[in-house]
Amino acid sequence: MRKSWVEKREKDTNRSQMHYAKKGIITEEMEYVAKKEELEPEYIRSEVARGRMIIPANINHVNLEPMCIGINSKCKINANIGNSAVTSNVSEELKKLEMCIKYGADTAMDLSTGGNLNEIRTTIIEKSPIPIGTVPIYQAIQGMQDISELTVEKLFEVIELQAKQGVDYMTLHCGILQEHIPLVSGRITGIVSRGGSILAEWMIKHGKQNPLYTEYDRILDICKKYDVTISLGDSLRPGCIHDASDKAQFAELDVLGELTKKAWEKDVQVMVEGPGHVPMDQIDMNIKRQIEVCHEAPFYVLGPLVTDIAPGYDHITSAIGAALAGWSGAAMLCYVTPKEHLGLPDPEDVRNGIIAYKISAHAADIARHRKGATDRDNELSKARYAFDWNKQFELALDPDRAREYHDTTLPNEYFKSAEFCSMCGPKFCSMHINRTVDEYNKQLDKQLSKV
Repeated sequence: MRKSWVEKREKDTNRSQMHYAKKGIITEEMEYVAKKEELEPEYIRSEVARGRMIIPANINHVNLEPMCIGINSKCKINANIGNSAVTSNVSEELKKLEMCIKYGADTAMDLSTGGNLNEIRTTIIEKSPIPIGTVPIYQAIQGMQDISELTVEKLFEVIELQAKQGVDYMTLHCGILQEHIPLVSGRITGIVSRGGSILAEWMIKHGKQNPLYTEYDRILDICKKYDVTISLGDSLRPGCIHDASDKAQFAELDVLGELTKKAWEKDVQVMVEGPGHVPMDQIDMNIKRQIEVCHEAPFYVLGPLVTDIAPGYDHITSAIGAALAGWSGAAMLCYVTPKEHLGLPDPEDVRNGIIAYKISAHAADIARHRKGATDRDNELSKARYAFDWNKQFELALDPDRAREYHDTTLPNEYFKSAEFCSMCGPKFCSMHINRTVDEYNKQLDKQLSKV
């Protein structure tokens, strides 16, 4: 779909959506997004120009179906996939991508750290209609025995390679500085961001400042050439609720605000990553602070998890925080699966994480009074009251799971139209009994109308 759109811009030196938006041009991608979001194209253009909305759409990802991320659009979710040095392969990652597409993830991040990284990434991009993100430093250190072996040139070589491959957005940990490292003293879990910890060790061993900060202009030149959105990584995000909202986290956030403005000066799209473990009472403050410090750039949060005592259920502990974050103004929610803190997610874990976060994002849209947000809820409720089981399955976020649970006890096709389920049985279902209440109210209305 995008091939002809991109070809028209072949001679432009800056091909970012923000660049065109600032020039007053409504691109085909903006038109497409406007239809999906049920907004005016000019409104989409103005939000992208302002930096409050992004359209991650690398010029080399031509099979992409454009989408947007921003406070004034529907709340989005990201699903992380990718292999590890221990397990997984291309076919397994494609199964995870299929889950992302089937169950409605808005973007997916390939966080592969094992073998065949280029093959896996290229295949994922070719098969994906949704934006793909990466963390380039994972590939930059592949095969090294010590982080000190990483060179600045190697790091930038990987960033440009992935941009050429069609990566739509990259998590780049540009905001962690040498002076921030002592601030993590006193934390329980220290630096939990993999990319952030790699750069912290690199700075300690080399005695130099973070190269992603000092050579930020090089990053911007690559991004505007391929229209790669920068996802400014939160290297110092809290890894447990004890560490939330501390000096380290907010010192980095201040730098991310500075880097956001620098990116906008070169018309490069930016979103800002946010905390991972935050008590419920601190979530709203965190979101509001990011919006102010980062000039309303879209906020992309990992969860956050609101408690640390539920390994195996962290898709739930984090979905609670994600719903609150979305309500407060987070633009995209990065899912957490049941395997978080325990192991590499498999396709079923991906499914569970996506559904948990689709619930969170939808709940946030309802709370923010998005246009039409409750339409699907109302339709499903009507189907439930009418005992239209097939319609209920169709409208469910996970139709397969809803049907599976219903059919566990009542599998016969007859029961798809029965006026009861296995909870209440055929005689005392509240919704069936309520027919008497409905009839009573109708008769009462008739009597009152005569009066």
